[in-house]
Amino acid sequence: MGSLIGKKAFITGAGQGIGKAVGEELLKAGCDIFVNTYKDLEGAAELASLAKSVGRKAGYFQADLTDEESAKKCVQNAVSFLGGLDILINNTGGLIRRKMIHEVDIEFWKAVIELNLTTMMVVTRECIPHLGKSGSASIVNLASLAGRKGGHPGSLVYSMTKGAVLTWTRALATELGPKGIRVNSVAPGLILGTKFHNTFTTKESAEATIKTIPLGRAGNVNDVARPVVFLASEYDGFITGATIDINGGVLGC
Repeated sequence: MGSLIGKKAFITGAGQGIGKAVGEELLKAGCDIFVNTYKDLEGAAELASLAKSVGRKAGYFQADLTDEESAKKCVQNAVSFLGGLDILINNTGGLIRRKMIHEVDIEFWKAVIELNLTTMMVVTRECIPHLGKSGSASIVNLASLAGRKGGHPGSLVYSMTKGAVLTWTRALATELGPKGIRVNSVAPGLILGTKFHNTFTTKESAEATIKTIPLGRAGNVNDVARPVVFLASEYDGFITGATIDINGGVLGC
């Protein structure tokens, strides 16, 4: 596993939950980081404080990444603050709300695609010229178990986009391999303690899901952050186009 000391990482959607946990682990591993957040400024500020305590630096920029110009400006600020870029963590995404197929209109369909796919495309596109300069860089995309299994009722459109992230990861790995940029993803299952599940998962639903997990528990944000940091730290490794499933063994059932 390569050393992350002095590496420069940009993380989207890192004001809370998984993104914030990834930021914390990257700082502890020796990275300087820049994070995007849309609403969770307090969490971003906490990462900046942690950076000071471990002798690293962290900056943040508030932006709605569904707005292309805002996304471009965010990447520009990240590269300027860090002085380059070695690692990109595409974490921004969400369900928006649960809707069954008969409730899905075009506006909702487009909104979920914008949040989960278009943001990733724009940010990645803008970062690639800078990642390519490092000679050996890493992109990690956040997918979901829903992209493998289809998700719970009402998550049809979200699950479709997360399945697309898996394909995006494989296709982009092929395209960027010659540039020395590896592209991988992680697909978390039930990760409690996040805004996503606090908003969309009932206690009863979580308990029912846990009964189907071979390890007998839900995951937490650190269960996801550690594999993300592993993939990031393999910036000069041989793993690309892969997805690590983080679900307690659900796919083995």
